[in-house]
Amino acid sequence: MELFKQDRRAPLAWRMQPRNLDEFVGQSHILGQGKPLREAIERDSIVSLILYGPPGTGKTALAHIIAQKTRAFFISLNAVTSGVGEIKEALKDAKKADRVILFVDEIHRFNKLQQDALLPDVENGTVTLIGASTRNPFFSIIPALSSRSMIFQFFPLSEPEIKILLERALQDREKGVGDLNIKIEPGALDFIATASEGDARRALNTLEMGAFMIKSTKRPSYDIELAKEVLQKKSLYYSEDEHYDTISAFIKSMRGGDPDAVLYWLAKMIEAGEDPLYIARRIIICASEDVGNADPGALQVAVAAMHAVEFTGMPEARIPLAQAAIYIAIAPKSNASYSGIERALSNVREERLEPVPAHLKGTGYKGASRLGAGAGYKYPHDYKGENVDQQYITKKNIFFFPSDEGYERTFKKRLCKRRSR
Repeated sequence: MELFKQDRRAPLAWRMQPRNLDEFVGQSHILGQGKPLREAIERDSIVSLILYGPPGTGKTALAHIIAQKTRAFFISLNAVTSGVGEIKEALKDAKKADRVILFVDEIHRFNKLQQDALLPDVENGTVTLIGASTRNPFFSIIPALSSRSMIFQFFPLSEPEIKILLERALQDREKGVGDLNIKIEPGALDFIATASEGDARRALNTLEMGAFMIKSTKRPSYDIELAKEVLQKKSLYYSEDEHYDTISAFIKSMRGGDPDAVLYWLAKMIEAGEDPLYIARRIIICASEDVGNADPGALQVAVAAMHAVEFTGMPEARIPLAQAAIYIAIAPKSNASYSGIERALSNVREERLEPVPAHLKGTGYKGASRLGAGAGYKYPHDYKGENVDQQYITKKNIFFFPSDEGYERTFKKRLCKRRSR
């Protein structure tokens, strides 16, 4: 296929794409020997697939391998540059062949209308769809398409896997940079493998750019300093999936009381450019939901942190965010307030609503007394201990169950005394 012919002017990452499954590195959970997807590719009997995961993990490379191996008519589209017209034209060509595979790179870029245009031909078997996406298909692909496709998740490559690809490129004189005879200093490949964050494309591009710099500047070797110079700054992959997964890990680390994990996930979000006010709001929620009245000061610290973020802005705002998150991580925990309001809401939604007792009704309007509003109400401050026994709800439902943690232990003792009357 002309589409996949190697061109020395193409980037190294493109030239070094695997030609078959034996050359493919990574994703052994789905492409290892005996795995169903590998078996289906080798038998040329694949069904519609959605391949999703971070950039540089082999999704497009796998589609190219399938294109080389299959006896079906193979059509390739890129969702960034293709509109409904191109989709319809491709599908019209597809009907001329007995069996067609349609590969759509970055399929998440198609809007609902464009995805709908694919659906009839996928549904009736005119085409077998292979979609590659960096976004979770359950967020970005219409259910009608995702439900008709097998979904396979790709993961970042490990550092040893990245090193395999780098070493191949260094040795390959035809497609790689082997003809440049680059001297690699100890640790340089390890550094690139670590800094590329599992992205093979980024690793190979770093190697290639450094190789060009060696050639043009007559540097003696490729060392860690050159790799740092090429990379400039470590790249963070932070997709919509990562946004939700990272904030989830952050909240669960606060709830679980691990301040070191809290700081790690907070640092990742800050470095990825997450909205600091969004982080502050999540800290406030955690302060109420997971600490609650076990330490009432947690909510005050969290709200103060949000105001500090608003006043100072980044990068200084990282400090009050860290302070508040650490406070909540170490504070005693109780979800009694959260559980209590959930029980009360469930009761209100599912049970018959209770009328307000007459003695609790408002009296701030003329004629209230004629309706009996407020009659018999006992003002607690008129009684010993600022408390008096009277009915505040008709049915004696209990929604709040304080824990034995922190300040809620005091609540529990006080409530036990009152509820035993």
